[in-house]
Amino acid sequence: MMEAFKLADDPFEIFAEWFAAAVEKEPSDPNAMTLATADSSGRPAARTVLLKAWDQDGFVFYGNLGSRKGRHLAENAQAALLFHWKSLHRQIRIEGAVSPVTDAQADEYFASRPRGSQIGAWASDQSRELASRGLFDEKVAEAETRFSGGEIPRPDFWSGWRVTPDYFEFWQGQVFRLHDRLTFTKTATGWALGRLYP
Repeated sequence: MMEAFKLADDPFEIFAEWFAAAVEKEPSDPNAMTLATADSSGRPAARTVLLKAWDQDGFVFYGNLGSRKGRHLAENAQAALLFHWKSLHRQIRIEGAVSPVTDAQADEYFASRPRGSQIGAWASDQSRELASRGLFDEKVAEAETRFSGGEIPRPDFWSGWRVTPDYFEFWQGQVFRLHDRLTFTKTATGWALGRLYP
């Protein structure tokens, strides 16, 4: 059997413990999470993004506001997140409402990014059709020339989002697929604890 759950009244306590273990043991991108969104008609899409901050108010990621995820979130401000740490036999599902981060938060994070990533943000019309890789390379070169020798400001089409959870599911893998699944559902007075069959 795998390690048993250490129960807590607050799902953020369990998240903190599991995320710390992932940072220590997961070999690649422990902050990678699948982000699922849906457009106004309900058509879903999922992709991997990186968690860049989290606290009791939620989980923050960044990207191009005109990307498919950005367009979805503008139409339907709900999302689901999935962390899967294969080496630990663990995953966490999170669902909730999405809101934009402040301009100050987006500016601070953008300024912390490597210069090449900042250039890439200016050059990429993320999720839009691209005629050729050569065209993108030209846009990267143009951005490098434009910002040569100076600081690179955050584009107004690039920012971040915060998922404020109303649901968590913690999944701990067990032998013979006899997994543990623990849920937390937000209520008016706190978090309601539940369990699911594997």
